[in-house]
Amino acid sequence: MKMTEETHPIAPEMRAEILARLDAIEKEHDVSVLYACESGSRGWGFASPDSDYDVRFIYVPRLPWYFRLGAQRDVIEQPISGALDVGGWELRKALGLLRKGNATLVEWLDSPIVYRADAQFLADLRDAARQVHQPPHSFQHYISMARKNYREYLRGENVRLKKYLYVLRPLLAALWIEQGRGVAPMPFQQLVDAIVTDTALRDAIAQLLAIKRSTGEAEYGAPLPAINAFLDRELTRLENTPVFAPQDVDFRILDRLLLDTVLRFNEA
Repeated sequence: MKMTEETHPIAPEMRAEILARLDAIEKEHDVSVLYACESGSRGWGFASPDSDYDVRFIYVPRLPWYFRLGAQRDVIEQPISGALDVGGWELRKALGLLRKGNATLVEWLDSPIVYRADAQFLADLRDAARQVHQPPHSFQHYISMARKNYREYLRGENVRLKKYLYVLRPLLAALWIEQGRGVAPMPFQQLVDAIVTDTALRDAIAQLLAIKRSTGEAEYGAPLPAINAFLDRELTRLENTPVFAPQDVDFRILDRLLLDTVLRFNEA
């Protein structure tokens, strides 16, 4: 999957720096980057002018890596440099997390900002993610995140306004799943458009987004009553929501994807 300079949502100079960083990672660690995207506020659609670039990727090492008896490091993490925060997961680790219902990885696959992607791998991984999707795991992940952020950041008389979005986004994702809509999308506005029907609440969220996109990450302000009322009501209601019934899932598709991808990138 490739985007032209004209259509890519990231400025050409920053995109070039990110692509160069990915190339350097491949050479330094002897791996192939299969997929790289934005995972943070830029991917969600509410970046501030000073937001970092949260670049996340999935990679496959050369074949000898999989034949070593000792434990192998399965992440690549680089020190934050300027506005760049770059890190990745090895393929087997990524698929293992997908098997456990990891919602973060699923979000990566829906990111509207893609830097690099092997088209066949991405199509196969997206298909596998749909087949092994486990609503109970994703629902609990999003609810736990929303409760934690609400409790820790939005209870004072003067709050960090960006934290509202870090409660709203997982809460709306949980409501998306509760309503049987399938895998929750990554773009925040898509969640708002589908879930939020109250006009006053939609207006309050729109005003919050305008503040977030035009001011710094550390902007503080008074609590927002319309949003607080919605958060209080829905978080309280969802505490009493019956747990989703467990599903029977055939995970063999993940084993096949691991084998096929490792072999394909080690053909030479």
